[in-house]
Amino acid sequence: MEKKKKIYFIGIGGIGMSALAQYFHDQGMDITGSDRSASPVTELLEKKDISVVIGQKADNVPSDAGMVVYSDAVPEDNPERARARELGIPELCYFKMLGQVSLGKRTIAVAGTHGKTTTTGMLGKILADAGASPTAVVGSLVKDFGSNYLSGTSDLFIVEACEYRDHLLELSPQILVITNLEWDHTDWFPSLEPLQATFRRAIERVPSDGAIVTDTSNPNIAPLLTGAKAQVIDYTKEPTYELQLPGEFNQQNARAAAAAARAVLPTISNSVINESLASFQGTWRRFEYKGKTANGADVYDDYAHHPTAIKETLRALRAKTKGMVFVAFHPHLYSRTRDLFEEFSNAFADADEVLVAPIYAARETDDGTISSEMLAERVNTNGTHANAATFAEIEKIFSTEPATGDAVMTMGAGDIYKVADALVARK
Repeated sequence: MEKKKKIYFIGIGGIGMSALAQYFHDQGMDITGSDRSASPVTELLEKKDISVVIGQKADNVPSDAGMVVYSDAVPEDNPERARARELGIPELCYFKMLGQVSLGKRTIAVAGTHGKTTTTGMLGKILADAGASPTAVVGSLVKDFGSNYLSGTSDLFIVEACEYRDHLLELSPQILVITNLEWDHTDWFPSLEPLQATFRRAIERVPSDGAIVTDTSNPNIAPLLTGAKAQVIDYTKEPTYELQLPGEFNQQNARAAAAAARAVLPTISNSVINESLASFQGTWRRFEYKGKTANGADVYDDYAHHPTAIKETLRALRAKTKGMVFVAFHPHLYSRTRDLFEEFSNAFADADEVLVAPIYAARETDDGTISSEMLAERVNTNGTHANAATFAEIEKIFSTEPATGDAVMTMGAGDIYKVADALVARK
C-alpha cells in the first residue's frame, strides 16, 4: 500500500490554515499540526481526525513529512520551522500554498476591507444549493457548513482572499469579488494608494473571459477598473434579499454573493438564490447571538476591528435594541489603532457604554505611542461614555449592569469573544 504524503501545519488553528488542512485531509493526505493554544477551530480539526499538538517545539515535526506549511504569523526562528530546515523539509507559507491549490481550478476570490467572510460563506452556500458542488475556504466557521471549509467535487474553488502583504496576488482567480475598499493593514500599506495599487494589479490579472464583481460607484474602487480586461459586474444592481442577518451591510454582502453566483452559473434561478440566502445562518463572530446574561441582557459577538465595520455593526444593533447598548472593544494592532485613531474614536456613537480592552498586539510590539486608555478618553470626548478595562473587569461590569432589554456586544479580532462566552455561561 502506498504511504500517505505527510504535511505538517505550524499554526494549524489559524482560520485559513485549518481550512487548508481540511482540504488536504480530504485529498487523502496525512495531516498533523501544532498551535499555541486550543480553540473551537482546533477542536473542530480533532473531530475530523486531524491530530493537533498544543505548544510548538522542534520534536513535534515528523521527520518523514513531505511539506511544512506555516502561518504568516509564525516567525522564521520558530523551533518547528528551524527543525524543518534542519531535516531538509520544504516550507511554504499559507498563502503560497493556497495559491498552489488554486492553480488549475476555477477560482473565485472574495476580497475587500469588510464583509468578505460573510460574502464567501453566502456564495459557497448558494453554489452548493444550486448543485455546483464547490470547495470553499472561509475566514470563519460557517454555521451552515459546520466548518470554515466546504468540501466539493467540482473544479470550483471559492476562497476568502486577504490583501495583507499582497497575499491576494498569490491567487489567479477567474472571478474576483471586491466587496468594498478602505485603508487598512496600516502596518503594510502606509496610505490608501498602495492598497489600491495592489487591488489594481489583482483586477488586471483577471482574464478576459472572467468577471470582476464589485460596487462600481465606490470612489476607492472605480478608478482601478480602467485596466480591467474582464467583464465588470455591479453587484449593487441586485435586489434586496430576505435575510436572517441584520443590517444594510449584510444586504451588500448578499448582493455581492448573488452577483458572483450569477457570474459562475448564468442559468441559476432567482428562487435558488432567494431561498439559499434566506436560510443562511451566518458565521462565527459575525453579529453572532450568544445568549443572555444572568440579568437578561442579550449578548452578541462580532469580529469588527475597523472603524467602518464597528459603526455599521453598532448601527444594526441599535436598530434592534430597545434598551441600552453596551460594547466591549478589543483593538487589534497598535499600528491600526494609532493610524485610524480619529476614525475609531467616532465609531461608537450608537453605544451607550464602551469598555476598551488592552490592545491586541498580534505581530507587533508596544512602542508607547498608543493605548486603550487614550482611545477610551477620546471616545469620551466625542460624547460616548468609555473607559479602559481588562477582560476580567469587563466581565464583572457587564455581568451586573446590563439588564433585560439591553444588549451587550463584544467586538474585535482578538479573543474578546471569550468574554461573551463567560457572560452567557454565568447564567
